[in-house]
Amino acid sequence: MTLFYRALQGLSMLAMAGMVTACAQHVPAISESEPVLELVREDIELRSDELYADYFPAMTIEPAPAILLLGGSEGGLGEGARRDAMALRDEGYHVLQVSYYRGPGQNENLEMVPLETFDRALDWLKQREEVRADKIGIYGTSKGAEAALIVASRHPEIEAIVAVVPSSVSWQGINWAFDGRPPESSWSLGGAPYPALPYGEWDAELGLYSLYANGLAARDDHPEAVIAVEKTDAPMLLICGFMDTLWPSCEMSQQIKARANEAGNKDVSILIYAKAGHFAGGMPGDAPDVDEASEYGGTTQANYDSQVKSWPRILDFLDEAL
Repeated sequence: MTLFYRALQGLSMLAMAGMVTACAQHVPAISESEPVLELVREDIELRSDELYADYFPAMTIEPAPAILLLGGSEGGLGEGARRDAMALRDEGYHVLQVSYYRGPGQNENLEMVPLETFDRALDWLKQREEVRADKIGIYGTSKGAEAALIVASRHPEIEAIVAVVPSSVSWQGINWAFDGRPPESSWSLGGAPYPALPYGEWDAELGLYSLYANGLAARDDHPEAVIAVEKTDAPMLLICGFMDTLWPSCEMSQQIKARANEAGNKDVSILIYAKAGHFAGGMPGDAPDVDEASEYGGTTQANYDSQVKSWPRILDFLDEAL
């Protein structure tokens, strides 16, 4: 992007030179004190204990909307989330992609991740002079969508929410060591565990999906773990794959919509893709050469098709909301 805009700036200067040659007698002198517009805006790598993130600023002249972008349980600054971030930047949004665990100096397990991480990220965005602080959205996928909804419930100033294969509850965390130790809560606030829904009984036939599906059956017994989406009136776009075999993202999307609607927020839409799985959303990558079963549900072609269909809907939604 930087090279492109420098080239564009160069072409613009050549074109201006041609105009000056043709119309020199009509061109007024330019004051040396007149500011020169700088079109080059560099990406920023934030590498501190407080905030580990990549910032992709859009090439806009006026202050523009921004998006806080959160990837899933892969952790760190994942390539899929980065692709989404750069695509959104190219649409004119300033995008901050945040690592909330598995980055240098961060938790290796998805446990007790401080929600203050996202508070700091929002504060950082709001302080940028090129960002419209009153037009900030949040975009999350999978565990990042779970986090995005929790963050939005704590920050009513967020103006738009995109949640791809989301959760309606805050879950118990992930202990990647699989050493028999029960995982702690996924999130923390003020150093204390954030309310979490425990996993359900393991079913060998259903695999990982069973932990979430069986856990979700006890949702009513743990009201404190249900994400308080009623605390935000921001419009929401939820995307899910009906064949999701990681967790029941469509069922949870419907729970989110029902809770928000009950609280008076009618601006909640769900895009359900019947043949797609957990990779139902996001910026489309390359089309698959072979249509085959995909990890966590659906097929590679069905997932690609749902991405192709949902991405323009995401852009339209953000354009309207921000």
